[in-house]
Amino acid sequence: MKKNPLSMHVDLEQFIPATEKEKEYLVTMRPSSTFFKDSIKRLRKNKIAMIAFWIIVIIVLATIFVPMFWPYRYEQQLGLKPGKPVDASYANLSPFEYGKSELEQIEAGEKVFPHIFGTDTQGRDYFIRIIYGTRISLIVGFFASIIVLIIGLLIGSIAGYAGGKVDLVIMRFVDIIYSLPDTLMVILIASVLKVTLTPAIEGTVLAKIGSNIISLFIVFAVLYWVSMARLVRGQILSLREQEYVLAAKTAGAKGSWVIRKHLIPNTISVIFISTALQIPNAIFTESYLSFIGLGVNAPMPSLGSLASDALNGMSSYPYRLIIPAIMISLIVLSLNLFGDGLRDAFDPKLTK
Repeated sequence: MKKNPLSMHVDLEQFIPATEKEKEYLVTMRPSSTFFKDSIKRLRKNKIAMIAFWIIVIIVLATIFVPMFWPYRYEQQLGLKPGKPVDASYANLSPFEYGKSELEQIEAGEKVFPHIFGTDTQGRDYFIRIIYGTRISLIVGFFASIIVLIIGLLIGSIAGYAGGKVDLVIMRFVDIIYSLPDTLMVILIASVLKVTLTPAIEGTVLAKIGSNIISLFIVFAVLYWVSMARLVRGQILSLREQEYVLAAKTAGAKGSWVIRKHLIPNTISVIFISTALQIPNAIFTESYLSFIGLGVNAPMPSLGSLASDALNGMSSYPYRLIIPAIMISLIVLSLNLFGDGLRDAFDPKLTK
């Protein structure tokens, strides 16, 4: 039967069942994914960032596990015996050289673990001091970045969400801190805190950490949170007028709840990237403070203090300065490259 052209009924003859091949084509869809999974896939495709990541992992694992089996301690003066002067044959050994008593042990058929990087002026194994110095620099960089993250996130969230006079006052305070010369203020604050903190923490648990390390954390808490605060404020200013935020406000949600549940989760990728890029900055700051004598307390080494100590024997033992300098450069460069890779992977505006 011919269908009336004026009829509104559906012509069932036009609907032909799909073949199995057509069905397979139609149901072929991209597997379900999330923003985080997609970002990790993009990060893995970035070869430079992944190389930098594995360099960081190797360095971190070395600082954790090497001291467990290394036969020398970072503060141990080789050849030192109770009631006897320091054996001068252990001072300033070149790489893979041995002291007097070690040579006697080798002649007697005993095995002696070599000094890969030699020893310093006080007869301490230089390799394990490099390992401990790298550990201290990484720990300081990580915890300093956490301090910057917490303070910057808190102040930036309040300024961005509150707006108005609150935002105006906070941002003028941020501008004042921005106008201060960073290097000069870091040196001044670290010098003052070094004098005031030492008697205050004497006899406490904090004395083991050292006044210089505590003062370094205080310096970061005072000066280096402003960039994070500005970044978080800008992100929240762009998100607080979104529909889901207005809906939460209409439903009677408190500002702190909106910030925790809606605003911060939507800025977490930018915050994560900024924190990753802050770590090399903290490591570099700790290194140059240790270089000028405001870093870790002796005998605990850091890469900056090792480089500073090496200046006295620069002409005779240049490798003592070159090795910590290479470690600082390698760590900072790797963290910067990995941070750039995170930015490219997690920033939606940069995705292709």
